[in-house]
Amino acid sequence: MESFATTALRSDAVAAAASQHPEHFRVLTGERPTGPLHLGHYFGSIRERLRLQQLGVETFLVLADYQVITDRDTTAHVRENVYGAVLDYLAAGMDLDQTTIFTHSSVPALNQLMLPFLSLVTEAELHRNPTVKAELAASGRALSGLLLTYPVHQAADILFCKGNLVPVGKDNLPHVEMTRVIARRFNARYGEVFPIPDALITSSPEVPGLDGRKMSKSYGNTIALSMTADETVAVIRQTQTDQERRITFDPERRPGVSALLSTAALCLGLEPTQVADDVGDGGSSELKNVTAMAVNEFLGPLRKRRQQLAVHEGLVHEVLKRGNEVANHVAENTLTEVREAMRTVY
Repeated sequence: MESFATTALRSDAVAAAASQHPEHFRVLTGERPTGPLHLGHYFGSIRERLRLQQLGVETFLVLADYQVITDRDTTAHVRENVYGAVLDYLAAGMDLDQTTIFTHSSVPALNQLMLPFLSLVTEAELHRNPTVKAELAASGRALSGLLLTYPVHQAADILFCKGNLVPVGKDNLPHVEMTRVIARRFNARYGEVFPIPDALITSSPEVPGLDGRKMSKSYGNTIALSMTADETVAVIRQTQTDQERRITFDPERRPGVSALLSTAALCLGLEPTQVADDVGDGGSSELKNVTAMAVNEFLGPLRKRRQQLAVHEGLVHEVLKRGNEVANHVAENTLTEVREAMRTVY
């Protein structure tokens, strides 16, 4: 595996190239619909997708419903999470002329790529993947075959549409590197079919949850994009802080206070220390008021558009129907190329 410095240099080069020639790139991105999208999703990924869209880069956005069960036993709320995410994307400004939104389970040819791809990696390589290790530790469960092969699923997601640009944070670089390895090995064994994708390392801030840990649906510490203003105020008021009157930014010693400062700062476009100085001796109550006001003002336009979209019955179904049709067409063409390269066309 190449060094981070080398990957970062290549990321800078490809970012410059995408700015000059967006028509040369196709992005694959997405997430698991394990719960409502939240403020962390907006700053961590949606904002970058909107930037790439503005450049004119074509995007495939997968709602990876099959991957929900990598670390849980139920798909009870997957449908509502998928529908909610589509509304969030549209409300945020995703343009369906440039972005194809689809679901994993609706594209059989994509998932069929798993079989040849699995033959190109070793068990040891899969066990070494740091994301697999982290997900396994967080789940507290036995390692399933689905979780172990999670990086190969992601390679199929990227390569089915011949994605050549993958926006990721530093922690997810191993997935892109695994995809690069699979693409190279397939091409070497069967002939040139796949591009070698590049990681576009995003500089998106990590949004802390209301308890100071990373904002995550699994921690229950999120501010959902779909919340009402009153619901936002309520969850922020429940944040555990401390008795110190003077507000300071100290993530180690004051995680709750610092999480609120970080959240308010992101929404206001300020530094957390500046927000702390502004609140001063106002105490936790004033800090919570400032944070709730900042979040509600920032998300206000998105939430208004979301409400307007939600009244159109059948809108989300039509978006997914269209996206799944496009994804299926692309996936079937790619699978045909794969079968021809492997000489398994009969």
